[in-house]
Amino acid sequence: MILSVDGISFSYRGVPVLEDVTFGVKPGEMAALLGPNGTGKTTLLRTINGILKPSGGSVLMETKDALKCHPRERAKFFGYVPQRGEAVRLTVFDAVLLGRRPHLGWSVEKRDLEKVESALETLSLGKFALRYLDELSGGEFQKVLLARALVQEPRVLLLDEPTSSLDMKNQIDMLATLREVVKGHNVAALMSLHDLNTAFRFADRLLFLKDGVIRGVFHPTETPADIIADVYGVSVDIVKHKGFLMVAPS
Repeated sequence: MILSVDGISFSYRGVPVLEDVTFGVKPGEMAALLGPNGTGKTTLLRTINGILKPSGGSVLMETKDALKCHPRERAKFFGYVPQRGEAVRLTVFDAVLLGRRPHLGWSVEKRDLEKVESALETLSLGKFALRYLDELSGGEFQKVLLARALVQEPRVLLLDEPTSSLDMKNQIDMLATLREVVKGHNVAALMSLHDLNTAFRFADRLLFLKDGVIRGVFHPTETPADIIADVYGVSVDIVKHKGFLMVAPS
């Protein structure tokens, strides 16, 4: 496993949010973290990334204990894309360049600039390079956050609702690009999503989280409708349309 989460627990002011969460993600795999609002998806991603300290359990970066690693080492391994970022007065180019910080020495090298330019082109952001963050739409800003994570050259991408501000076309384009990165570079992605149909279309595995507990881990083709009813409280049918699995309320 490239990422192993073993028995992670976390509480806010004594109230349990995560309880004994255990799973792994393989190289070349896109895993979708699914569940209703307030079930702990963001907390889990932030705990894996070391932003929050768990009350128990461990996170392994291949064989290293992530919770004992220096933040700079974690930043080389994990690329984190939050739900929201602060639109400070930076250009898009400079904001993405900040993702190279874990790799920088005394100065910015030609290779760092090339990495930024490549990420901008990959996400169709080249024309926005000199535009300021606070001039972008929500969807454009979300793509900048992904570009910043990509230039870190991480082994694992952690994405918190990366498509929440995107229209349908840009959702598909971003996740298709993410899949190319994951497969092409043999890295992994763990992303929280709300849209079940998007998850069924792009993810290799689905992790269902409810009330801070993993209720099941399934390949999309093996996912029972009952697990969705249990986690979301809605009866559904899982049907195939033009080769793609889709979830429809019963």
